[in-house]
Amino acid sequence: MRAMTLIDLRQTNARALEPLFEEEARHWREELHWDYRGSLEVIKRFVDAKSLAGCVAMEDGRPAGYGFYVIEEHKGLVGGMFVRPGAKQVALSRQILGDITATLRGVPRLERIEAQLMPFGCSLDGVLLAEGFRLNLRQFMLLELAAEGERERAEKPASPQTGRGTSLGAVRVEGWQERHFEPCARLIWQAYTGHVDSEINDQYQSESGAMRFLKNIIVLPGCGQFQAEASFVARDVATEHMVGVVLTSAVAQGVGHTTQVCVLPGYRGRGLGRRLLEASIEALRGKGFRELSLTVTCANRSAIGLYERMGFRTMKTFAAGVWEGERR
Repeated sequence: MRAMTLIDLRQTNARALEPLFEEEARHWREELHWDYRGSLEVIKRFVDAKSLAGCVAMEDGRPAGYGFYVIEEHKGLVGGMFVRPGAKQVALSRQILGDITATLRGVPRLERIEAQLMPFGCSLDGVLLAEGFRLNLRQFMLLELAAEGERERAEKPASPQTGRGTSLGAVRVEGWQERHFEPCARLIWQAYTGHVDSEINDQYQSESGAMRFLKNIIVLPGCGQFQAEASFVARDVATEHMVGVVLTSAVAQGVGHTTQVCVLPGYRGRGLGRRLLEASIEALRGKGFRELSLTVTCANRSAIGLYERMGFRTMKTFAAGVWEGERR
């Protein structure tokens, strides 16, 4: 019988966890086409600095899984969790998540815990439910750009260039610039008011939270390398107000990821979301990208329908969990 124990993440070092990190990176690459090594390098630095809170599951004296968390004002965020396939994944995942949530629930004035964990080898839905999380399922989708490009060229004329700004009725699409930060944060907050995604990620519930979200995906390396040339905003021609946006990063050589696409409610149903995505896709093709991925909440059926019509296919389904304690 294998002996399972937990140790504090700050009691180990990155070198001891290297085989675990290598296996995690392999699963991200093979199953999601995502180069996760950049994120792991950040995790390693924090582990060696003894500044990353979490735990490591030991099986017969060897690391078999780990998880970590951060605290942001009133909430805790389970930043990552991985248990190697071949180990007792469900049992170890329960141990790791149970230890993390027990610690977070003991933090004074902490009202909320969020967890979006990518599963490799086993579902984590039951693990999250056992800890009292409310779940929303999400899909990780992938588009093969070359194949889609050939199909689109056969079915319709090529899209006009959007880099300098083109019009779609009363809306103009233009390339991303740094000055778009503040109006884009306002747009995201307004676009997600009452939306299921604002229940999953409370950064969508305020303009200041949306600004933190933007900095996370544009400035920090967790979501890849931001691609300004493949990111676009849409403006109302009459008012110049920003009414839509698509933001894109590179997550591997030749692989892009749409980190955000949204349109204000009053401008939906006019093909603007598709137009923004097509502008990003054409820019990525021009830079030699082969694939584009994105994530979407399963309850957002209209968005999923659009992505499927554009040629995206679902690679993996995962759970986004929220725990709100007594407020549930």
